[in-house]
Amino acid sequence: MTPAARFDAVRRAIADRGLSERRACRLLGVDRSSFQYERSGSDDAAVRTRLRELANERRRFGYRRLAILLRREGRAINLKRVYRLYREERLMVRKRGGRKRALGTRAPATIPQGPNQRWSLDFVSDALDDGRRFRVLNVVDDFSRECLASVVDTSLSGTRVVRELEALMARREKPLMIVSDNGTELVSHAVLRFSEATRIEWHYIAPGKPVQNAFVESFNGRLRDECLNEHVFSSLAEARRIIENWRIDYNTLRPHSSLGGLAPSVFATRSDQGQITAGPNL
Repeated sequence: MTPAARFDAVRRAIADRGLSERRACRLLGVDRSSFQYERSGSDDAAVRTRLRELANERRRFGYRRLAILLRREGRAINLKRVYRLYREERLMVRKRGGRKRALGTRAPATIPQGPNQRWSLDFVSDALDDGRRFRVLNVVDDFSRECLASVVDTSLSGTRVVRELEALMARREKPLMIVSDNGTELVSHAVLRFSEATRIEWHYIAPGKPVQNAFVESFNGRLRDECLNEHVFSSLAEARRIIENWRIDYNTLRPHSSLGGLAPSVFATRSDQGQITAGPNL
């Protein structure tokens, strides 16, 4: 019940039941001092007008700063009163989107002509059967279409992305370029330092243009359709095991239509042996 409804109930109990004010307030859980309080009847019109004027002058100020300006003018006004008027006048400030830092190139990416020339990164999200969310970081070689890693965890920061890339580079050649979107983890200081230290060109696709990262986006679609949507994961360990098994099958057995029906690892092996001279169809 609202305070006004409680006060009305106290008045009816006194009038209809003949209870004393003290007993009626105690039975209905109303503080007597609040029940006896009489509003001073102060007029909000002048404060509303001035608040609107200040809000128009200071368009990015919230109610707290506007309250300070009102007090500087000599108005003894409560912060909660300013907030109430601020909301009633619909003066709320709209939050601006954070400006993302462009750390890498945005020129059109070249077509890879061999393994480890260009890797693509992207994230996929899913949930366990208890509702807990997890993410998968996928790393794809754009030439051979091999999925080099599918890292599953509840949180994947920029530092974790760098650590996984360093582990991949320890097992195979360093890529010439890495392609990604502008996600928070991928525009972090950790990624910037990694790119500068390794001298790997980091290419960011244009915002809202996932087609510019088509190789890993296509892989993400296959992963979701053939693995994530086909299983209910009871734990993070189970999700890691099933996704890793699917990744190995994708690389070694699953026919890839863009590679002439070859599995990605078979295509990569034949390209190393010189049996394939041209890059795969895009």
